Amino acid sequence: MDNYIEIIKACIKGDRKAQKQLYQLFADKMFGVCLRYADNADEAKDILQDGFIKVFLNLKQFNHKGSFEGWVRRIMVNTALEKFRDRSYLFAVNMEQGYESKDSEYDHILSELAVQDLLKLIQELSPQYRMVFNLYAIEGYSHKEICEMLNIKEGTSKSNLSRAREILKEKVTKYYGVKIKFI
Repeated sequence: MDNYIEIIKACIKGDRKAQKQLYQLFADKMFGVCLRYADNADEAKDILQDGFIKVFLNLKQFNHKGSFEGWVRRIMVNTALEKFRDRSYLFAVNMEQGYESKDSEYDHILSELAVQDLLKLIQELSPQYRMVFNLYAIEGYSHKEICEMLNIKEGTSKSNLSRAREILKEKVTKYYGVKIKFI
């Protein structure tokens, strides 16, 4: 999957065909990443566009260690975060106490829902919950990393994740009739 060395070299030299080829290889998958952070498809397209501009501008910095797709994904996530970081309402919710962490209770739900259904439900979350949920549950960042990325307290990250999970639990129960059991 990381056989992109020749395409990357051509892109660095400014070869437009190679740039188009690289874009076509990753656009669909990265659009899905952007969509998880955006309010709608148009916003996701803007993030995707901005992200690919950054990819092409920074290709020389890719050191060919690790996954190229992972490197592109990180740029897309960071581009999405930059877009929303300045919005004043993004982290208005600051419930540092009373969060619960019950990761395993959601595992069986995810297996019962179609990916598109789950993405739609995640997209309906408010921006502050959606960001933390995506970074923690989907991208795999720790709360410490999230608080550094978003300039929030670790307790805020945990409480936003907990609230996002509760909202998703309620939506799954309401729309799909799946009862969530606490394990």
